[in-house]
Amino acid sequence: MVWQGWRGNSPPYADSEKGQAGWYAPAMRLLRILSALLILMSVLPVFARVTRVEITSREPVLNGQEFGAAGAYERIVGRVYFSVPVSNPHNRIIVDLANAVNLKNGEVEFSSDFMALRPVDAHKGNGSMILEVPNRGRSRIVALVDGGDWNAAKDAGDAWLLRNGYTIVALGWQWDAAGADALRFFAPVANDHGKTITGLLRGDVTLAKQMDEIPLGHLILGNMGGSEYAVAAPDDPHNVLTVRDSRTSERTTIPRSQWQFAHTVDGKLEASDRFMHLDGGFKPGKIYEYVYSVADPVVAGGGFVAVRDFASYAKHAKDAIVPAERVYGEGISQNGRFLRDFLYEGFNVDEDGRIALDGVLAHVAGAGRGSFNYRFAQPSRDAQPLSSVLFPTDVFPFTDLPERDSVTGGSGGLLDKAAAEKVVPKIFFSNTSTEYWGRAAALIHTSADGKSDATISPDVRIYHFTGLQHFSGPYPPAKGVGDLLGQEPESPLPVRYFWRAMISNMDSWVRSGTLPPASRYPRIDDGTLVPLEKYALPAIPGLHRPHEASEALRLDFGPGWQTKRILTVQPPKVGPAFPVMVPQVDADGNERDGVRLPEIAVPLATYTGWNLRDPSIGAPDQRVSFEASFVPFAKTAEERNTAKDPRLSIAERYANRYEYLTRYAAALDQLVKENWILDEDRAAMQRRAEEEWELMTGAGSAK
Repeated sequence: MVWQGWRGNSPPYADSEKGQAGWYAPAMRLLRILSALLILMSVLPVFARVTRVEITSREPVLNGQEFGAAGAYERIVGRVYFSVPVSNPHNRIIVDLANAVNLKNGEVEFSSDFMALRPVDAHKGNGSMILEVPNRGRSRIVALVDGGDWNAAKDAGDAWLLRNGYTIVALGWQWDAAGADALRFFAPVANDHGKTITGLLRGDVTLAKQMDEIPLGHLILGNMGGSEYAVAAPDDPHNVLTVRDSRTSERTTIPRSQWQFAHTVDGKLEASDRFMHLDGGFKPGKIYEYVYSVADPVVAGGGFVAVRDFASYAKHAKDAIVPAERVYGEGISQNGRFLRDFLYEGFNVDEDGRIALDGVLAHVAGAGRGSFNYRFAQPSRDAQPLSSVLFPTDVFPFTDLPERDSVTGGSGGLLDKAAAEKVVPKIFFSNTSTEYWGRAAALIHTSADGKSDATISPDVRIYHFTGLQHFSGPYPPAKGVGDLLGQEPESPLPVRYFWRAMISNMDSWVRSGTLPPASRYPRIDDGTLVPLEKYALPAIPGLHRPHEASEALRLDFGPGWQTKRILTVQPPKVGPAFPVMVPQVDADGNERDGVRLPEIAVPLATYTGWNLRDPSIGAPDQRVSFEASFVPFAKTAEERNTAKDPRLSIAERYANRYEYLTRYAAALDQLVKENWILDEDRAAMQRRAEEEWELMTGAGSAK
């Protein structure tokens, strides 16, 4: 029977069955069918869904200004609610879901803050949504790609995303996102049949200046990246504070009499379950690690469901507030790691068996995943040179296709579950030079033993953006401030234009099957990827070389932690490290491989993948988190010889401004031809070249 619905006031029966006798038979058949459907529904899993969307504000972008064919845009802010059935097999991996305190009728409710930019007339958009996984609750993609501010209602920058018809949504996924303006994920706590669940939690911090007390949450770059679990038992003997000089140094336990859970209020020290006070203060450049008792874990893994079900809602719900034909998950740093874990955990299939994200752009995630779906998960924790050390971040497996760890015997690949469900999206894994030093990025394209290059899935592209750092540094080049104060200025190379091309390439790949540029990254077989001890940095005067790079370690948090996702050993036991491989450099100290901006192909400076800490913030032999270094060439041969700099001077490389700009333009043209840069961005990049020449030579426009 094909159900076509009621038509007008007539019941659904054939003309030959009109009248009393004709009505009874089809009605009974319909009743039997409905009864069978009810029985069937009672044994099938209930599907997760968006139950409602609350809109708190809705405003036009720039007073209704039109953006190309997409027309006027609007900015929508609100909260979306989800209901998740515990029995559905796609949800069972969520830690403590069945223990949620709000479990009702077999389902658990979550909700997420969201912000959206969409064409007022959805039919005028291009049908593609960028679903941003916001970094610690803050949206970045609009400001990064278009300039201006996320609040495009006031400042849309050059509006590239809007002019091209994209819908952009930032969706809260992180339960511990801190700050009044953060986009948050609201999840219930869990208990064990009414009994409070307890455990041990660990945190650490390295400061740039002395402080008497620290928050228990994740302090990153002077800000709260993630709020804290409160201390459950201040006098628990398992509460401990240690200090050490580096990741590999021995810990020294600080006597319990010298610290307490306390916070200064109006000049008076008061007990607190969210701060720690140390007599004499926490010194800069030291790793302070603390372990303490906690209770009432949040069902943090529901953040994966929020992204999955919002993507399906946008594509399949007729009344979706932000309708889309295609959804691309976008994440930078922490959120790129989230997307890698999202794929590994098997969340790219919704409860109807449909693909959730059609494309994934995971940027500067390196080999990482993260603390997203554990009991007492701390989603903000990452893995930096001197903080968030030994967290479940860079954990096996690393490659998209299956690999084997010869040390533990473990095997698997990032896309195993997606492949089994036939929901593998198109994927860009993009990294800068910094991730090879600080995020073990080489492991995503080498064997686990570091002896050979790995095979990459045809649905994956891996891009290394040479000379860039984790986030674009200031221009003109300058040193970082606070926790980011390095010995050298930061790399100022911009990632914006790569992002525009990546989004455009992803859209063409998913929409029409147009292949994007092939993967480009350092390789073992051609000598562009080498062990740390073979890194051939030239002897540049005054530039101190790092003696280490961040490792991915085999960690053990206690029995069954990888299957049950419960960490019982804090800090973890540390096993052998995976090999550390970094991009090899040329005679100038610039990396030889990857996608090279003209600033690398036609250089005026050296751009390293690392930057060492300034002595004023302590630990000067350690790397600054997230930063690369900018080390300019000498202007003239005389200046170079005086400094004993092995790198040719600018004057020895280029006869004049005209020659430099001509060679720069040729390198830029090649990037445009290969679809790394959009043709429309050529003029802006060429203007930047003129500015850089003047800055580096002081020659102005003279030829």
